[in-house]
This record gives sequence, structure tokens and C-alpha cells, in this order.
Amino acid sequence: MNTGSGKWNRRDFLRGAGVALTLPLLESRGAVGGTGAPKRMVAVNFPLGFHGPNFFPEQTGRDYALSDYLKPAAPLRNDFTVISGSSHPDVDGGHAAEKSFLTAAPHPGSRSFKNTISLDQFVARRLGGSTRYASLTIGDHGMSWSANGVPIPHESSPSAVFAKLFLSGTPKEVAAQKVHLQDGRSILDVVLEDANRMADRAGKLDREKLDQYFTAVRETEKNLIKAEKWHGAPKPKVDASQPGQFASADIVGRLRAHFEVVRLALTTDSTRVVALGGNGGSQVLPIQGVSLGYHELTHHGKNPEMIQQLELIDRETMKVWADFLTNLKETPEGDGNLLANTQVLLGSNLGNASGHLTTNLPVILAGGGFKHGQHLAFDKINNAPLPNLFVNMLQGLGLEVEEFASSTGTLSGLE
Repeated sequence: MNTGSGKWNRRDFLRGAGVALTLPLLESRGAVGGTGAPKRMVAVNFPLGFHGPNFFPEQTGRDYALSDYLKPAAPLRNDFTVISGSSHPDVDGGHAAEKSFLTAAPHPGSRSFKNTISLDQFVARRLGGSTRYASLTIGDHGMSWSANGVPIPHESSPSAVFAKLFLSGTPKEVAAQKVHLQDGRSILDVVLEDANRMADRAGKLDREKLDQYFTAVRETEKNLIKAEKWHGAPKPKVDASQPGQFASADIVGRLRAHFEVVRLALTTDSTRVVALGGNGGSQVLPIQGVSLGYHELTHHGKNPEMIQQLELIDRETMKVWADFLTNLKETPEGDGNLLANTQVLLGSNLGNASGHLTTNLPVILAGGGFKHGQHLAFDKINNAPLPNLFVNMLQGLGLEVEEFASSTGTLSGLE
């Protein structure tokens, strides 16, 4: 936010933050569905992917036979679309591609890499103004990035997310939080004074860095304003217990708890945008028949015994995903259900973790009012741009968007 004179003041920051808070009212004309229910998005990434032969159906179109991993979701087959033959153009680097799953920023493994805004944050900036939290970034890894390409901190504990959403604390704790918010505003005043002194003697390159810095500070200002606005509002009551703690290796149990907290967050309209990062660690999961670390199993080198163990983990993961979709569909909302008003994207930045391949990514889009029940198969060599799907999703949320990242249009076949 460059004022031309090189000076920034609180009025500029408040104006910037105020615009950010009111824009959703202008841009999200389609943010409410025909049933009067808000539209939402949940994006889930598993950075080590899935075993492809068990994930993708062999047939295409609407008459495909469910693959091994899709069988737990058999009753929901008309509520999701399987997509094969898609990837992010120029996103390479093996595991480094994790950083670009929701941004599509090219060459994440290069030294000069600079990330861009992630899909969830793009949506949150436009639809997040009317909920207590513009978005939730949760799970075992973060995949959310700001407009400046700065990673958004994620919360890995389902218990902590639950507390943030539904527990208010004692009156003393609430009062202390209010003081903390006021202190934050005071600190920003000091930051502005120091930064303006730096701006007076900054060169061109330094001024560009300061512009990025001030944009980040403005985001902080906006968040503080919103937090103060919601501070006195009571948190919603839910008929659910706070999740307990999970062992580090129990990634499936932790994932299930995260999904349940997400469902509660959506039903209470605490947020409409969620990014959930699955696990990519090396622990030995507490699943019968698994004796090797998860990361090692995904790099199986076509070893049949390792693939057999990996399949056990993948099946448990997909069952948790299917249960999440079922719970959303069984939650009434307006004239429909929660799944019909919620886009749920499941995918990975790796199409084949064993070969560190970033093509032919495993992708499923569920819910959100699309006509599902099909397998959209694109060229396995010349992949369709995955950002095209992101444009479909943005338009499905009612946003007047024609492009996102490296998109070339929308993904054909998805209505």
C-alpha cells in the first residue's frame, strides 16, 4: 500500500482494513445459495498422495466402477467427481510441490521461488467478512499462503481448534484477551512510526520490500479490528465434547477429529473456508498390519509388501474422508443439506510419491451444488491445468472470476 509520498498512517490502514471488511458484501453476490444457506469451501491436501492404481477408476464417465479406495463412499457416488490427468503447470520439485498445491506457483523447489495467494485465502478475502473467522488453517501441515506469499500459521491440534471456536474462557481470561487486542493495536502504532522512519531513507528495492511489509501489517490491522468486533459476541454452543490429545503417529485418528471440528465450524457458521493439511510424516501408524513408517511406504519402489501396507493406510484415510462427506450430507440445512452447500476438495501435490512425480494428481471434488457422479479423465501426459478446477470452484461460490494462477479457463465437463 504505497501512498506515493512514502508515508503510511493509521487512517490509511483503517481505510484499507475497512475496504477489506466491506468488499465481501460487494463481491460475494452468490455467497448465499438458493436455499438461503451460505456457500462454503473445504480444501484437503495429503502431501504424500495415494497409491494411484487403487485410487483412480479404470472406466471414465458416469458408468465407472468404483475403485478400491472409493468403495467406502459408494452411497455418495453421485455427490463427488473423480478427476484424473490434471496437475499444476510448471510445478515440480517433488515434495516441494506441497507449497504450491493451493497456489499453483511455479517451480517451488527453486531458490528464487516466491509463493502467491492460496485458493482458500483468495476466497476468505472475499467471503470471510461475515463470520467470526475468515478461514481456518488446520491439520498436520499448513498449505495456506497470503497475498504476499507468506505462509499462514496452521493449528495441528483438533482440541485447540475446538477451543478456539467454542470455548470462551473465564471472565478474567476474556478481559485479558481484550487488553491483549488493545495492546496489539498500540504495537502497530509503534511499528508504523518505525517503518515510516525507514521509508524516508529507503531506496527503490527497499521500498518494494516495505510495501510488502506494510501490506502484511495492514492484514494484521484488519484481523485486530475484526477480533475486537467479535470479542463481545458469545461463541456458539455445540452438542459435542472437546477432542482429546492424539499420539503423533495417530494421524488417522487426528484427521477424523479435525473433520468433526470442521463440520461443527461449518454448521455454526463460524467460518466458511477451511484448509486442512494431512500428514506426510515418517511415523509407523497404529494400524494393524503396518510395521514401516508412512513416508517410507509411499516411496515403495513397487515393492509388493510395502504397497500392501500403504494400502491399509490409504483405505483408512479414504474411509475417514467418506465419513466426513456422509456427516455433511446428513446435516440438514435449509431445503437441502450441508454437503450440497459445501465444496470439499480432496487432493495431493504428488501423483506418485514413490517417483516424486507432480503429474496426474489424485483429485476429488465433492458437494457444492455441482453435477457429480462421474470420472473426468484428462490426458495423463498432457495434463489439464488443475487451476482450471479452482476457477470452477470460485465461480461455484458465486465469485465473478475468470482466472486463477495458471488457469486457462474452466475444467470442461464439470457443471
